[in-house]
Order: sequence, then C-alpha cells, then structure tokens
Amino acid sequence: MTTATGYQMPSADGTFEKTTIERRELGPLDVQLEIKYAGICHSDIHTARNEWGNTAYPVVPGHEIAGVVTAVGDEVTRHEVGDRVGVGCFVDSCGTCAACGKGEEQYCAEGVVQTYNYPVGDQYTKGGYSTQIVVTEHFVVSIPEGLGLDEAAPLLCCGITLYSPLRHWNVGKGSRVAIVGMGGLGHIGVKLAHAMGAEVTVLSRTLSKQEDGLQFGADHYYATSDPETFEKLANSFDLILNTVSVNLDLDRYLTLLAVDGTFVELGAPEHPLQMSAFSLIPYRRAVAGSLVGGLRETQEMLDFCAEHHTPPEIEVISADQIDEAYDRVVASRVRYRFVIDASTM
Repeated sequence: MTTATGYQMPSADGTFEKTTIERRELGPLDVQLEIKYAGICHSDIHTARNEWGNTAYPVVPGHEIAGVVTAVGDEVTRHEVGDRVGVGCFVDSCGTCAACGKGEEQYCAEGVVQTYNYPVGDQYTKGGYSTQIVVTEHFVVSIPEGLGLDEAAPLLCCGITLYSPLRHWNVGKGSRVAIVGMGGLGHIGVKLAHAMGAEVTVLSRTLSKQEDGLQFGADHYYATSDPETFEKLANSFDLILNTVSVNLDLDRYLTLLAVDGTFVELGAPEHPLQMSAFSLIPYRRAVAGSLVGGLRETQEMLDFCAEHHTPPEIEVISADQIDEAYDRVVASRVRYRFVIDASTM
C-alpha cells in the first residue's frame, strides 16, 4: 500500500477534513498518477451530504481527476511516466458484457466501479480529492496539450455528459439544439453544440446569463419564465438536452420539439418524470436519458475540446475552500465549475 493526502467528509452534516488514505500497490496493468486538479461536481455534493442516502462515511469524493503519471505497471502500454492523464466517473467494469465490448463501459451489465463511495471487498473507493490515485490503465485517458490540466478536470464528467448525447443523436451542421439550464453542465453543452455546427438555443429560467450564453456560442437565449417563449418556439428543436435536476413541466417542454425530436434527461430530479402520451404521439417525439460516456468516447471528447478550443469556464480553489465552494454551487453562485488545486492539500 501507498499513502496519499486526501480530504474527506466524515458525516452528512460535517465539514471537510484532511486525512491520510491508502492506495493499492501498483499492479502490472496499473497507472499511478499524481493528482494536480480535481473538479467539483454536484453529485459530489449529493454524496458528501448523503442526499441520495447511499454514502459510506468517511467519504473522499471526486471523479473529475487530472494529473501526471508517476509510475506504471510492467504490462502497461498506453501510458508512460510524465504523461498528462485523467480519470473520470468510474475505474473498472466487467469488460466482457455487450456494452463493455462496444466501448460503452458506463452501461456495463454488471455495473461499473465508481471512482468513489463504491464497495470493493471490505473497502470503499476513494476519489480525486487527494494527491494520488492508482487506476487500471484502461480507465485512464490522455489529456491533449491543447487543454490545461485544470480545464480538463471538469470535462471528465460535465464534458462527457454533454458530448455523449450530442454525438449519439448525430448533432451537426443544420441541427437545432436547445440546452435547458446554463450552469456547470449547460454552459459546456452550448460550447460543444456550437463547435459541432448546430444552431444552439439556451432555455434558462431568466436572462441573467444571456451575455455569457451568447459569448459561449448560443445563437438564441430565452427565459422559460416568460410564457411567450413556449408559444414562439413551438415545434422548433430536433434535440433538447435538459441539464437541470428539477422536475420540469414536461408536457410544456415537449411542445418545443419538432417531428422526430428527442428530449434527453441528463439531470436527476427528485420525483418521477410525468407526461401525457399525447405530448409524444402526434409528432413521434421521444424522451430519453443519457449517462456520461465510455472510455473511447471520453478520449474523443477531450481531443475534440482541445481541437476546437472549448474548455469549461472554471474557478480554481484551494482545498480549504471546498466547504465554501459546495455552498456556492448549491446557491448557483459559481460561473461555472470549481476545480481544486491538489497542491494545496
């Protein structure tokens, strides 16, 4: 075993505290990396505060990890010491099911091993709020030189969460895409859809971030609090990506889809989704979900972001600011993603 410094949440109502955590010894197919930056995802907050009811304390969150390789196992072929690399939302899968065979490990039939708070034997995985991690090489991606390590970290969750459905629904030139929400997920969705050549519309509760949205590549920006928005935009979109984790009036939003349009749920609202069948049937509309992306697609996304210069907007913080950052995320007072500088641990 090797040791690393980490920041853990001791209880649902606690605050982050520095700790020492153990990492496994380097195996033949393992990559050890020094973590340089770790992004803060809202799912980290849900887990740290036990809002999903499945947290094993103490928990070390973090699944947006960017760093540098410091050691590799004897059988590693994809990475070398000194490489700039990243680790995302999961660190293992069965490798043999149909989904894994297609490079869609996120849909592994046996269930992926999540980067943190996941039982492995008698232990739970510890995440990226730490100085070091050891991961099987298949689950380590390369970070192109066109991206800063601090910029790359959030892409390993928020970036791939938006990139995967945009690719799956074949977004390109001529596509009409709406992004619901202009937060940590939504803003990178705007950048990616624009870079793919789509006509991009932001649907946000207010116009408070309109200037940012247009700067990031949106062609149009509408307030959903204005009833005229839904009348004006009826039957307008081929694809709507919902990035907010609240229960929307789906019947209302489905009126915005054109024939064969799809509404994709990316957020996880508290209550079950509800809609009328007649919001779907007359226009052959669909409602779908999407969960991050596999390793192949995650690498493709990083390369795309480097080539098209579409990094997330970030604010780098020190480790002693994590609690404050959590409160600011919940209050929607971040533009647009927090990233922890691991050197401050």
